[in-house]
Amino acid sequence: MRLLARPLAWVFAALLPGLAPQAQPAPDQPMDTRLLQRQDLPYRFSSLRLDSADGQRHYQLWIGQPRHAAPRNGYPVLWMLDGNAALGALDAEQLKRLDPEHAPLLVAIGYQTPLRIERNARTLDYTPRRPGVTTQQDPLTGQPSGGADAFLDLLRERIRPAVAAQVPIDTRQQTLWGHSYGGLLVLHALFQRPGEFSHYAAASPSLWWGDQAILAQTQGLAQRLHGQHAQLLLMRGGAEPATPRGPAEPHPERLARQLQKDLQGLPGLTLSYHSFDGMSHGQTLAASLGYVLDTLYSRP
Repeated sequence: MRLLARPLAWVFAALLPGLAPQAQPAPDQPMDTRLLQRQDLPYRFSSLRLDSADGQRHYQLWIGQPRHAAPRNGYPVLWMLDGNAALGALDAEQLKRLDPEHAPLLVAIGYQTPLRIERNARTLDYTPRRPGVTTQQDPLTGQPSGGADAFLDLLRERIRPAVAAQVPIDTRQQTLWGHSYGGLLVLHALFQRPGEFSHYAAASPSLWWGDQAILAQTQGLAQRLHGQHAQLLLMRGGAEPATPRGPAEPHPERLARQLQKDLQGLPGLTLSYHSFDGMSHGQTLAASLGYVLDTLYSRP
């Protein structure tokens, strides 16, 4: 597995000019890199590249380090899935308003592509393995799926140590944020590895995926917490459909509310639910990321 540091000049050369994020971006929409060119932010950005264990997926990390000195225990970390899209969704003015004493290290985990979304790689990386299914294909893309645990292994064993080698991090204050399939992965990480992050922020998670298989993973979560404490922030747009395909449902929030009910009062888990009024599935990506920064890291 390769791990290479790259200067941002190389990154800019590899990427197309950025476009403003849209509610429903086209599949070939280029990544918005304008934030990396800002000199007036309280962050400085660096970049890392690495490959998956099988050499088939190629990752690009953008690391935003606060310009102030690291706290005694290191920086808290906000790990952002779909890093190409997440970087373009960050609000520069909001970053300026973050509390300097609590501003997180920003780590956007993306892919080596000029596009905003790398659909095939994320399809594999962000979806869980379904028990009893030998050849697993995604219902939307037809691509291989079920690589969530391998990706989480990569994050724990390669990505996190690589970032920590460059910047001091507080391992007790780490947030994992993801949207859509990324939100599905956040829930899988919480349900199967509840001690690896302190906060889990699942935005518009694909609860419908795999015949709602993620809902069954809530069973036994209290035992897997082993006396540890985790916080889950579950978010959804008020105008989102229940599924990306199929007939409209009268209660599109049904699965999210069911998950909220199943987890409510679980020992060791603090759960918050937030609905973005009138927002579509695509719009919740930027909105949820801003909400996480506001909720966890802004000045009181």
